[in-house]
Amino acid sequence: MYYNHFGLKEPPFKITPNTEIFFTGGNRGAVLDALLYAIGNGEGIIKVVGEVGSGKTMLCRMLQTMLPEYIESIYLANPSVAPEDVLHAIAFELQLRLPKNADRLKVMQKLQEYLLKRHAAGKQVVIFVEEAQGMPLATLEEIRLLSNLETKHEKLLQIVLFGQPELDANLNQTHIRQLRERITHSFNLAPLQPKEVGEYLMFRLRAAGYFGPPLFNPAAIKKLSQAAQGLVRRVNILADKALLAAFADNVYQVTPKHVQAAISDSEFSAEKGKFSNPPQRIWVWILVLGLGLLLGLGIAYFLNQKSAVSRKPETVTTAPVAKTEPSPKVAPASATSTNPIAVEVNSADILSNRLLAMDNWLTGQSPSTVTIQLFGANDETQLKHALSQLGSKVESDKIYVYRTRVNNQPGFNVIYGSFSDRTEAARALQTLPEELKKNRPQLRTVAGVLEEIAQMK
Repeated sequence: MYYNHFGLKEPPFKITPNTEIFFTGGNRGAVLDALLYAIGNGEGIIKVVGEVGSGKTMLCRMLQTMLPEYIESIYLANPSVAPEDVLHAIAFELQLRLPKNADRLKVMQKLQEYLLKRHAAGKQVVIFVEEAQGMPLATLEEIRLLSNLETKHEKLLQIVLFGQPELDANLNQTHIRQLRERITHSFNLAPLQPKEVGEYLMFRLRAAGYFGPPLFNPAAIKKLSQAAQGLVRRVNILADKALLAAFADNVYQVTPKHVQAAISDSEFSAEKGKFSNPPQRIWVWILVLGLGLLLGLGIAYFLNQKSAVSRKPETVTTAPVAKTEPSPKVAPASATSTNPIAVEVNSADILSNRLLAMDNWLTGQSPSTVTIQLFGANDETQLKHALSQLGSKVESDKIYVYRTRVNNQPGFNVIYGSFSDRTEAARALQTLPEELKKNRPQLRTVAGVLEEIAQMK
């Protein structure tokens, strides 16, 4: 909308990680170089910690694009993988062919054979584990055991853990100290300082085709930096909205007024109560309630008038004919076909229906049964919408939902189908719509799902 106004060729502040516009300021470039060195020459486990929105995913994507050809990387994005499933997940990412219902020992043997072959060919393998703070500690310990795979002189596998600060808290627990002791390199993605935020804004604007003077004045940069707390994702969100506010004012520089408008329109603006505008929000609610009251009075008046007309003497003879209530047989038919309220209720019930279907499904499954985990979610409203859309892509009666924890928060996992072994499940996974494959679905066993559910109790 505002691109032509500011002479931009493309959106400057998209939040989707784009490796073509990696910002090396704020120590990001130095951390990337250090990671490349550690992966290529180091041993043990590497840890990268940063707050939500600090740029961990971008860093991981950059690593994958910049690693030398002799280093093969795989990516584990599902934090809720159970301990007995994580080896199968890694084997799946490496496209290893496993015997039907292969046990943990067999999978470990196959992994070691593969890694030895890669080592003999002068190759190296590294695993990137994202959202590691959300992984069960038993799963992290299982991953740690992979670091024991080695030759007489070198490790066969490098492991890089990306996580939020909660990862450090998890690793400080006594029973996970063996994993902590294996960490040879630790990196921290600190929030950007106000000066770095200004450099970042100009860097992204230049990458989008802007060639003029600074669009954000110093006061605006300071205010935006404080509100975003130096987190890159928040900077992107606020900068985009501030540019839109400046465009609406038909000006060519962003001021604190435009940043304040962006802050007021952002979901995280009230986190610490500092940047929100409570009086303004109160008046908005008063206005909404007032309009609702007026609407209610109008409806009451209309119904009262209608009732008065029906009581007039000249309409008494026709009243019995007009007062025909729908029969019980007709009501359900209209509710399922044309009544929008009924459709909304059914849509709202989709989550509870799939949770109940999960309970019924589990009672008849063997622990070795394999299923496909499609995605996880924290927000119930978004999940209900996703489930309603999902029914048009796969068989809805084979979709199941169970409660879990996603990023240390109560959430849900969505799984699909029942398969006798991993080979059959892998074939089914390959036939999923491309839109679902983008979520990087994982194969899970019923045993692993049951253990994950048990951890919630």
